Amino acid sequence: MMKDFTIEKLLDLKETMAAELFEGKTYPWEVLPEIKDFILKLGKTLDPDEYEYREGDIWIAKSAKIAPTACINGPAIIGKDTEVRHCAFIRGNAIVGEDCVVGNSTELKNVVLFNCVQVPHYNYAGDAVLGYKSHMGAGSICSNVKSDKQLVVVKDGEEKIETGLKKFGAMLGDHVEVGCGSVLNPGTVIGRNSNIYPLSPVRGCVPADSIYKSRTEIVSKN
Repeated sequence: MMKDFTIEKLLDLKETMAAELFEGKTYPWEVLPEIKDFILKLGKTLDPDEYEYREGDIWIAKSAKIAPTACINGPAIIGKDTEVRHCAFIRGNAIVGEDCVVGNSTELKNVVLFNCVQVPHYNYAGDAVLGYKSHMGAGSICSNVKSDKQLVVVKDGEEKIETGLKKFGAMLGDHVEVGCGSVLNPGTVIGRNSNIYPLSPVRGCVPADSIYKSRTEIVSKN
């Protein structure tokens, strides 16, 4: 068991409206097939004084700022005080937390963004979970399908977990910083408080409190 990459080790569930989605699960990627149904359930419980319902099963907090050029497809929930900027594309099955930034030409699909997440410039996050205050630098993406189209396996050294998922972007723990232009390959899991150098191709598991310089050079912040 990859004890360092469980939900408990990666994520603060007090910092998401989707805490119930993670209950009873061990690893964050287990929520991916359930995001759509959870949105439809949660959306119906949101306070209409705080959230506006839009056609297509879209709930948007009245305090959120949505650019007129942004495209939001449902089902989706956009949290309080979040900003969705020019030409952002939310394709559906997206839970965007409070005080988030979804930036210029960023694309989201089948994701959970915890509170205070920033994907501000030309990012792609599909089939992914991004923890509290995680940040993706300009042009960094979560690649969510293997080139051979096989099911994704999460690897941590010699340890492996078969996910049974064909689509699996990346799992970012709380306070993760991803450098500009990086590619997080399918099955990537990054521990809390870790930093990824710019232009990094990342795969597998990155320990918490680490600096990822290259696949062969991952150093501890401690």
